[in-house]
Amino acid sequence: MTIRVDTSPVSPLDQPIAAEKLVSGRPMTGFRATHDDEAAGFWSGVWESEVGAWRVAYEETELCVMLAGRARLVSDDGSSETYGPGEAFVVPKGFSGVWETLEPCRKIYAIAT
Repeated sequence: MTIRVDTSPVSPLDQPIAAEKLVSGRPMTGFRATHDDEAAGFWSGVWESEVGAWRVAYEETELCVMLAGRARLVSDDGSSETYGPGEAFVVPKGFSGVWETLEPCRKIYAIAT
């Protein structure tokens, strides 16, 4: 059986970014899980964020498909990429840098360990 992903807005955005990770702003985030399979090391769903920036260090690989808004990822080596609606990207395990939400954004995520 397949699992449909509900791509509608997530409500409420009730998860703050930890203070020690904040770079700018005080964004709230939220998600709606679609599929959680801890035994297989796979999770998917929809995630949203308000404008702001914070430090990230990925211990897993994540596929992101932007549904709305814009986000920029800045690697610790200084390289950066900006993504908007309809664009997809992979954040590999081991990526370290800053996630910056430039416009309120919503994405589909698929995470594998």
